[in-house]
Amino acid sequence: MLPREEYVEQSHFFEQLGKYLNRNIAMQEALIHIRHELLATTKLPIAVDLLLAELKHGGSISPAMKRLSHYFSPFQIYVIAEAEEERGRFEFGIALEILHKEAQYRSGEISQMGLFFYEFEAICRNRLKYEKGLTAMAKDPTFPEEWQKWILLVRREVGLIELAELVYRESAFHEGRKAADTKDDSTEPLFGEREGKIAKACRQKDPLHLFSALQRQLAYPTVPRPKPVDNKAEIITQLLRRLDRVEARVKLLEEEGQTGMIDLAKFYGPQG
Repeated sequence: MLPREEYVEQSHFFEQLGKYLNRNIAMQEALIHIRHELLATTKLPIAVDLLLAELKHGGSISPAMKRLSHYFSPFQIYVIAEAEEERGRFEFGIALEILHKEAQYRSGEISQMGLFFYEFEAICRNRLKYEKGLTAMAKDPTFPEEWQKWILLVRREVGLIELAELVYRESAFHEGRKAADTKDDSTEPLFGEREGKIAKACRQKDPLHLFSALQRQLAYPTVPRPKPVDNKAEIITQLLRRLDRVEARVKLLEEEGQTGMIDLAKFYGPQG
């Protein structure tokens, strides 16, 4: 875990980078501008210098983030790498929004449960690769050893057993857990009773319903969603072009009706 001020600056960095890119400003220029906004007392300006150098050299920033794995989390590196895939459909802007909110969450009162659900929902909602995504999550030092082992278990079982069932089994609300509480050799559950109760109620349902219920009931962080594309301006432009063509044809028909012929000479350019 980094100091809080690092995550605050990371949150600002990802947010501002997304805003610059939305204004069609080149990433190289955006990184230069944002570099001057960051606190010099943090390590992020140094990291941005390396990202900028890698961008100039190779056209991407994920390789530099991998070399800074002691600073950027494995999940952050994975999300940016997926967004930079040429054949992928994962938008870079959405990736920046995800990392902005994740860093914002890390700067506050973070919990392993909230971080797990946030990152898993980001993978699920954006149809990223479960194998690589969950592996990156398991390598995050924010999660203690028992969490890392369980995340790797989820990686193996998530295609066979639904997430709600896996969460319910690892919660204090599970009947087997309650019976084991009377024994000295019982292990501490990863999830509390409230998470287990919600997970039990969401079994055999879309996993997105589980995430939504946790956000409503327990105020867990929400994952940014792609904004619908507003193509009204493009549709209006196409309609105006078609209307111009229709008007031109109507004028030709009117001319033909009045004179009995169409003067084609005006459609030719000046003769040389």
